[in-house]
Amino acid sequence: MMKRRDAIKSVAAGIPLITFGGPLVYMNNENSIMETQALKGHINHAACRWPYQNIPFDDFCIGIEEIGIKGIDLLGQDEWPIAKRHGLICSMTTGDKFGLRKGFNDLSLHEALWKNYEALIPAAANHGLKNVICFSGERNGLSDAQGIENCAIGLDRMVKLAEKHNITLVMELLNSKVDHPGYQCDHTKWGVELCDRIGSEHFKLLYDIYHMQIMEGDVTRTIRKYHKYIAHYHTGGVPGRHEINDTQELNYPAIMRAIVETGFKGFVAQEFIPTNEDKLASLKEAVHICDV
Repeated sequence: MMKRRDAIKSVAAGIPLITFGGPLVYMNNENSIMETQALKGHINHAACRWPYQNIPFDDFCIGIEEIGIKGIDLLGQDEWPIAKRHGLICSMTTGDKFGLRKGFNDLSLHEALWKNYEALIPAAANHGLKNVICFSGERNGLSDAQGIENCAIGLDRMVKLAEKHNITLVMELLNSKVDHPGYQCDHTKWGVELCDRIGSEHFKLLYDIYHMQIMEGDVTRTIRKYHKYIAHYHTGGVPGRHEINDTQELNYPAIMRAIVETGFKGFVAQEFIPTNEDKLASLKEAVHICDV
């Protein structure tokens, strides 16, 4: 199973982009031309960078801009200016330097995490960004209640700093069943309890549809019930984390309609791993599937 941290080594190559003196078009896996279509504007579309690491970043920016995507998720600080040069925004920036496995539920990491976010949050704000990702870390024997307590302690200073700079710290919900064994923030209810404990509009959740389908299902009802706690969405096909078309089990148009009905104004970022040789064609298809 592909994991985000393994993507740079594992994603296959290939991005045939073709222009004919007009709008950018793409060749799908049947070699038919897919014309660029105007988007409806109800969804703010973004794409995660990591599944496309084999595409040079400038080329990636050009390609997604032609699709109509406005944001790129999970960029480092050195990539923010490049995205901006292409008229794109980093819709979710990477957070600490510890990755997914170590996070705010570990009391011994709180000082190191503070030093990292103390620099990152003002830098993100100065660049016009709004969202900074963070993680719970793995359980390592912690109960759910103790994990919430530890995270709330560690996040207290960070959230106050985020409020000062109009940044939202966003904790990602990940599955612990398939991709990230032991990860603690693996159910929506756990994340919601942490949000209630912190009690700030500047701390919310990244609801990853792929991960939460694996852990709990009931996606659209959960979104409708807890939408006020959600700042951001990620996509991915289940099973396999590949294209979000009819090769997988989720009904993404219905999910997107539920998101729109909540009044959500943030970004929905594609985070699937393309199986097609033309990865940008798969990304374009996903954007149009979600463009309700």
